[in-house]
Amino acid sequence: MTVPHLATALKGPLLELERRILAAQPNIEHWFRSQWHVHATPFYGSVDLRNSGFKLAPVDMNLFPGGFNNLNSDFTPLAVQAAMSAVEKVCPEAKSVLLIPENHTRNTFYLQNVAALVHILEQAGLKVRLGSLNPEITEITTLATANGDSVTLEPIERRGNRLVLADGFNPCVVLLNNDMSAGIPELFKGLEQTLLPPWHAGWAVRRKTNHFAAYDKVAAEFAQLLSIDPWLINPYFTQVSGLDFHSRQGEEEMARAVDEMLAKIRAKYAEYGIEQEPFVIVKADAGTYGMGVMSVKSGEELIGLNRKARNKMAVVKEGLEVSEVIVQEGVYTFETVNEAVAEPVVYMLDRFVIGGFYRVHTGRGVDENLNAPGMHFVPLSFESACLPDKKGTPDCPPNRFYAYGVIARLALLAASLELEATDPDAEA
Repeated sequence: MTVPHLATALKGPLLELERRILAAQPNIEHWFRSQWHVHATPFYGSVDLRNSGFKLAPVDMNLFPGGFNNLNSDFTPLAVQAAMSAVEKVCPEAKSVLLIPENHTRNTFYLQNVAALVHILEQAGLKVRLGSLNPEITEITTLATANGDSVTLEPIERRGNRLVLADGFNPCVVLLNNDMSAGIPELFKGLEQTLLPPWHAGWAVRRKTNHFAAYDKVAAEFAQLLSIDPWLINPYFTQVSGLDFHSRQGEEEMARAVDEMLAKIRAKYAEYGIEQEPFVIVKADAGTYGMGVMSVKSGEELIGLNRKARNKMAVVKEGLEVSEVIVQEGVYTFETVNEAVAEPVVYMLDRFVIGGFYRVHTGRGVDENLNAPGMHFVPLSFESACLPDKKGTPDCPPNRFYAYGVIARLALLAASLELEATDPDAEA
């Protein structure tokens, strides 16, 4: 088992946070249960966490997780039970699922993720077939995955208000592993089948700032439960809109937002005696795959960006133009795996933590985005189903991973609030 190394000099406040989380475990679990009585759990999600030794916080929440192949296979039974729970909630008599993946037919690691997800759903007693939105998939197509498995994609048809396959396969649940960065397909509008996650969770509609606004509420309530400063688990953020990176429109406003945030972080660092230099992450308010992300230590760095930097920020996945950014407090990661910088990514299905992995990057620093070419993954060993070890030290692996699971579930709860608030079908 790989246990991350955390720079020991910085453990103090975090150790105290972990100690409080452990001491409050019964209250925390009761609080989560009460929350899930009121709010519907997203079908699945993955959360990028950063652990700076003085702060443990989520920096991204993905509602279409694409790394099931990187999870520790020992925990597949956990995932299977969670999948059963998730499907029973939406369609108790569900026998079949149409899984719609991304259009990455050449990314064999992504296809391996699809195969891993299919395996989990099949073990949960569901018949699973893969329907593709890719216009190049016009007939049944079998593709190889990175580890030599295969997946079979079929073109989707719409008949009435249902998505089906050519031979009449007509499932009651349509599960998306496609984040709809390119827009919401007309196929999905007005379906009578259950669509998971709902189409308004896709990046054509979703905004990171909406998520972190919901997380503000969740973190404040949770911090009250533990009697801690919410800042220890919550990064500051703000939104800047009306940008055009090509024409440099909005540069000054963005720089001002960065400088204002750096001043707020400096005040907190002074309060806690933290000697590190604050930094800020500027990233596209919609989109994924670590595209459109910059790490800066002053607003001045955003004035007069060169063409390469502007191009990098201007467009994200599927050619989505960036006109809004989230300016987010940078959280250092002082965790390393084999001396390379690492950050934990926690996976959840329904309301259960089912595992995770470390995203490790040998070429990146403690204040940089690790979701970049050159990264690799080391499975996390969530021991005994992410349960804490009451006799262990606060930072022993089961207890650290329990703390990760708690913070990740806070982000999942925030995603639930976010989806409720942005649901176009909800009554005003």
